[in-house]
Amino acid sequence: MSESTKILVKIGNIELGEFPILLAPMEDVSDPPFRAVCKDYGADLMYTEFISSEGLIRDAAKSVQKLDIFEYERPIGIQIFGSEAGPMSEAAGIASAAGPDLIDINYGCPVKQVACKGAGAALLRDIPKMVEITSAVIQSTHLPVTVKTRLGWDDQTKNVIEVAERLQDIGVQALTIHGRTRVQMYKGEADWSLIAGIKNNPRMKIPVFGNGDVDTAEKAALYRNRYGVDGIMIGRASIGYPWIFNEIKHFLRTGTHLPAPGIEERVEVCRKHFRRSLMWKGPVLGILEMRRHYSQYFKSLPSFKEYRSRLVNTMSDEEIEQILEEVMDAYASSI
Repeated sequence: MSESTKILVKIGNIELGEFPILLAPMEDVSDPPFRAVCKDYGADLMYTEFISSEGLIRDAAKSVQKLDIFEYERPIGIQIFGSEAGPMSEAAGIASAAGPDLIDINYGCPVKQVACKGAGAALLRDIPKMVEITSAVIQSTHLPVTVKTRLGWDDQTKNVIEVAERLQDIGVQALTIHGRTRVQMYKGEADWSLIAGIKNNPRMKIPVFGNGDVDTAEKAALYRNRYGVDGIMIGRASIGYPWIFNEIKHFLRTGTHLPAPGIEERVEVCRKHFRRSLMWKGPVLGILEMRRHYSQYFKSLPSFKEYRSRLVNTMSDEEIEQILEEVMDAYASSI
């Protein structure tokens, strides 16, 4: 197929390329420092952490801070969640004013704090209410509205095909589907067969992205070919490994693997992530919230436990920089 005849994936007027690889919205993970390194390594579309509609309309500091987006991140979506149409409509207006490229609605979060309050994946048990909320959001913003959801609440109620059709009918411009039910949480193997059923449904005209269990370039190629989705969203596999976006894109394009990052590159990207964390969150939160990432950046290193212990038990940015330098020197000949 020539360059001129390739089909490009679009959400509204946002062009995402032939087969985009998306960064999933992950609470306490996909903040601006993390998004920056993922963008550097090939993420085509990214989302904020999910933001409570109630928090936004009440001007809660934590919710408002999550609206921070930067020009180099584009295209980027702000993801919101809530259980009622009124607050979600108002929150969509607030989020739109922050200047994202799209608004995404979370109908997939399985955690009790969200689902037991009637938001996130809980809406899969009340499709009419989901439609009502989605319509209210669409009417309150000039931006494209997309949705992230799951297969259903449990194995007996896998209703995502109906969900997809009804959301498209009211104006949703793209869907991302995680291949598990709410009851599954993140356990077991993701089932992409229903995702493929939605993509292959002749009624469906909007992009359909698959999510769940893609953690290698080979698996991304297999799922693209087997299930026919328009793109793939990467979540947990990107934590501590932002290289996965470019690795997938290179493999899809050439059938060959990029070299794995060496220790110098791992340390450099971890250091960049850390410094951005300090800049965005300040010297206390920036250090504390970076602690969850060290094991992921260096998880394949033998005997890393001692370094990790030192990294998570200091509040000195200078000491952290020094420890990272020691890590690079210690493993320089082993990777």
